[in-house]
Amino acid sequence: MRDVLYLERVDQADALFKPRRIEVLRRLVEPNTCTQIGKDLGDSPQKVYYHVKRLQSAGLVELVDERRIRGITEGIYQAAAHSYWVSPALVGRIGPPRSDNQYGLGYLLNLTEGLQADLAGLAAQEGSPPTLGISGEVRLRGDQGAAFVADLQAAFEGVLDRYGGDEGTRFRLALACYPNANGA
Repeated sequence: MRDVLYLERVDQADALFKPRRIEVLRRLVEPNTCTQIGKDLGDSPQKVYYHVKRLQSAGLVELVDERRIRGITEGIYQAAAHSYWVSPALVGRIGPPRSDNQYGLGYLLNLTEGLQADLAGLAAQEGSPPTLGISGEVRLRGDQGAAFVADLQAAFEGVLDRYGGDEGTRFRLALACYPNANGA
């Protein structure tokens, strides 16, 4: 099972975005049958099978085994991934481009959409590429904003200057700073 399946086709999103199919998909984190899922959800195996086949045709679920029960072949299915990301490109840009001002929210949205696409591409590859994630939180008083941005920008530019160049494996660096709406 993959970590992430990046949905780039309308038929994939259409198959996923039905509440009952999401419930079925959640029960396929481990291999399972339509009969068992039906018992868990209070649905008939036929109804569950309909949803599973729709998810399977979109590439979101895989048939992993089969078994014979009283002369009938029963499929054992599993979700294709632990997470499903919907590509922003699926809808496409609506309206004018977002701001490219690095201090604006539009810039961060563009940045995160690019990161999402890059990470989905890495997740689709075999093996585990070298990656690093760093996250932290700072607290700024109103009078510290400009100095903080200057320090951060200087540190980031120093890393880029030191490790930039034409030789070696290319890595993308991204830095984002935004108010933590979930923090206290």
